[in-house]
Amino acid sequence: MQKIKNKLILLKEDFKLLSAYLKARWINSSFERNNIEALQAELKKADIVEAEDFPMDVVRLNSQVKIKTNGKDDIMEFSIVTPEKANYKEKKISIMAPIGTALIGFRQGQVVNWEVPGGKKTFTILEVTN
Repeated sequence: MQKIKNKLILLKEDFKLLSAYLKARWINSSFERNNIEALQAELKKADIVEAEDFPMDVVRLNSQVKIKTNGKDDIMEFSIVTPEKANYKEKKISIMAPIGTALIGFRQGQVVNWEVPGGKKTFTILEVTN
């Protein structure tokens, strides 16, 4: 798989939504202070683009994503959704959950490092469907 530079690309609407959640201090047990700070730092570095310029292989709100945790054979598939639509049984992960914030804005083929409840993890984004 081709190595892709980890540059965060966000759809303008997703950027606004994430910013609104952060301003409202949306916090629960799965989204702790260190995740808020990490996400805020990522948002400051992101390229914000309009829908017509948004690459189809970038994870965004409502994307179907297939990832692999590096060092393991497990492949996970799920959708990234708003917190009120999150449902683990339906494989819908909140954009504000650690794995959701870890992947948002990154492209298919990229390797992403992020702190999740189980510790620091490295994920490879295998497939993105928008």
